[in-house]
Amino acid sequence: MTHLDLLTFARGSALNWALMVFVAGVVLRLFEIFSLGRKPDFAKPRSNSPGSGWRTMFTRSLPAQGMMKHHAVSYISGYVFHAGLFLAIFFLAAHIAFFRSMTGLSWPNLPTPLVDASVVAAMVALGVLLAHRLNSPVKRLLSGFGDYLAWAVTLLPLLTGYMAYHHLLFEYTLMLALHLFSVELLLVVLPFTKLFHTFSLFISRWYNGDIFGRKGVAS
Repeated sequence: MTHLDLLTFARGSALNWALMVFVAGVVLRLFEIFSLGRKPDFAKPRSNSPGSGWRTMFTRSLPAQGMMKHHAVSYISGYVFHAGLFLAIFFLAAHIAFFRSMTGLSWPNLPTPLVDASVVAAMVALGVLLAHRLNSPVKRLLSGFGDYLAWAVTLLPLLTGYMAYHHLLFEYTLMLALHLFSVELLLVVLPFTKLFHTFSLFISRWYNGDIFGRKGVAS
């Protein structure tokens, strides 16, 4: 199989299968979450705060008072990584062209050097987070295979995309195919690992905020 054949497979059948597994996995996990239901609360609400769930979705994205001082590495690296990943996925011209081919939707792209810098920043942040995890006795003890798998499959698309754009290591066609395979691996793994927090994060924050709001408790 030539490099072009490999790229054609990555763009075709492999991508289709990965997307099907991704969509089916996300739908299944969301069904599992929502089918748990919610026990009826017959107590009279202590707070008339219908927006508490939405407010918690925002406030939980900010460091709690005093936490930034003690966990600056985790917070700053986390923000840098997520911002860099977001810019790379949604504002690189080539990615926007892909989304347009899939959905018909399009939006302005950012300058490629800016997106390129955000990818580097995201990879550095991932490296810092891994080093911090390995050097923290508590985090290292709490970490399992799933944590390191999630870290690896998140890094690979960034790394292979960067290498493909800069024509590093392998011939461009092969490197682009490897980039697509790494993205497809991420799509397949995401619904069944901790990476599913991509979808469950704000659902859980809204739920907790709404529950605490009814009880008159700050969240």
